[in-house]
Amino acid sequence: MTLVLTLVSQSKDVGPLAQAAPGGAGDVVDRSGGGWRVAEREVAGGAELVSWLEAETPGAGADWAITPKGNRKKRLLISDMDSTIIGQECLDELADFAGLKAEVSAITERAMRGELDFAGALTQRVAMLKGLKLGALEACHSDRVRLNPGARELVATMKAHGARAVLVSGGFGYFTSRVAKMAGFDADRANTLIDNGMALTGEVGMPILGREAKLTALLEETAALGLTANDAVALGDGANDLDMIKAAGLGIAYHAKPIVAAQTTARIQHTDLRAALFFQGYAVGDFVSA
Repeated sequence: MTLVLTLVSQSKDVGPLAQAAPGGAGDVVDRSGGGWRVAEREVAGGAELVSWLEAETPGAGADWAITPKGNRKKRLLISDMDSTIIGQECLDELADFAGLKAEVSAITERAMRGELDFAGALTQRVAMLKGLKLGALEACHSDRVRLNPGARELVATMKAHGARAVLVSGGFGYFTSRVAKMAGFDADRANTLIDNGMALTGEVGMPILGREAKLTALLEETAALGLTANDAVALGDGANDLDMIKAAGLGIAYHAKPIVAAQTTARIQHTDLRAALFFQGYAVGDFVSA
């Protein structure tokens, strides 16, 4: 199988890196434009190349992906929400309205690193918010939730080229429904916060959408389109995203926890979500502004 190394930076020329990559073959292709530095080259792949990239790319502020040469432009975008499409963890921000952000954030961090059972950590954190007035949800969304750079362009560009976009989160539908509209997603899947009409009850709707459910979402969405997992690009940052990232034809670790980054060959750490378009072979001239 022929593989392609894509290097993307917003600060330095990545052509020399592509030229120096272990196992490289053929000429370096420069696809730079619009302030982006982008270079591609066919490579053999393998652990040596990944280790080299981990050591050499940070100095250039470069993100990278090693992908098969064929079927690059994916027909399904499926993405995590918290700390991926948006820059926040909604549950942590919501806990701030209850004066519990530090305590809840500490549990979130451990869960995203894969140190805690996701479902158990979720129910524990939501229980801590029992009695929080519903007005806090709207205040949290309007005052705290912001899209990460490139989110709208990523979704709009893929949709303009015939892809479906689905937001899937271990967080809550109150936020995913709103973020999906902000970013242009076609659909969203998430957990449900239970309330009594005035305040949160401290309970989560069952079953909990966790790691396995995210993988199920990927498989169901591709099947509904008459596609396979190889036709999807999946993005996420936490341990609960890992199964769908590994199953997708292009699985991208976005500012990811070590347990996630270590098991991927496509990583965005220095630029923004538009790098996922370059990884699929799009050029700057293909980008669509939402």
